[in-house]
Parts: sequence; structure tokens; C-alpha cells
Amino acid sequence: MNALQTLLRTLHDGERLLERDLLSAAQRHRGEQELRRVAADMAGWSREHAERIARTAEPYGLRLPDLAGPFSVLSVSSHAAVGEHVSPALGPPPASSRLLLRDLRDLHLAAATNSSHWEMLARAAHACRHADLITLATACQPETVRQLRWTTTMIRTFSPQPLISS
Repeated sequence: MNALQTLLRTLHDGERLLERDLLSAAQRHRGEQELRRVAADMAGWSREHAERIARTAEPYGLRLPDLAGPFSVLSVSSHAAVGEHVSPALGPPPASSRLLLRDLRDLHLAAATNSSHWEMLARAAHACRHADLITLATACQPETVRQLRWTTTMIRTFSPQPLISS
């Protein structure tokens, strides 16, 4: 497998993992309406990215797994569910706040990893003048940057209370 094939496979896998993790976080923190809604939307972006990568990779001799359907949130949850209704005045319980921060950190790191891979693919595509890869990176990279910005905003929003309270 050449370096370009390896990058395409890595990026495909990274987008599928980010999709799974976004859906899992949305399920675990379903009491946070904005997080649930935006995470589900962004999971769709990652799914579309993976599908586009798979289609684009075939002429490069790389057959990536078919995507039979979206990940099942119930089958991939790795943390305890945190969906109890909590009074907005009281805020979420400390354990769920820490879990939310851990999930946001993990989502941020996954989006940052994918963003760096998109940048590498874009640079290689331009250097080799591969129009199909340029089109792919141009279409998908900005959405990954938006995912990264969103996780940054969510971390800024949710981190003060659990980090300063006992």
C-alpha cells in the first residue's frame, strides 16, 4: 500500500470513528439539547466524508468498506448513559459534567486529527495535480474545521463549572 492509499484509509477510518463518537456523545448527553442536535448533524458530515473518500479511493486501487448504515449508538456506547433530566439552575451532576468534558476532549482530538489528515491530503493532491483528490479535500476539509471549532466552543462553554467546583 502506498502512502496516498494509507492516508485515504486513515482518513476514512477517522471519519467513521468521529461519526460514531459524535453519535455516542449525543446519546450519552441527550439532556444537552444543542449538543445532541449539533453532534448528530456533524456525525452526518463525517458519514458523508467517509462515503466520498470510499468513492474517490477506488481508482487509486483502494477498496474501503461499504457503509451499510449509520453506526448504532446503542452498540457503540463506551460510557454510561447520562440522559437524566437536570434542572438548568442546578446544572448537571459533577460526574456527568466530567464525562461531558472527557467526551468533548475526545471529539476535539478526533476532529483535529482528521483536520490534519485533510490538510495533508490537500497538499499532496495539489502537488500531484490530482483533481479528484483536490475536489474531495476542498469539499470536506471546511466541515471538519467547523467540527473542530464547535468542539472548542463547547469545551469553553462546559469546562469552567466542573473544573472549579469540588
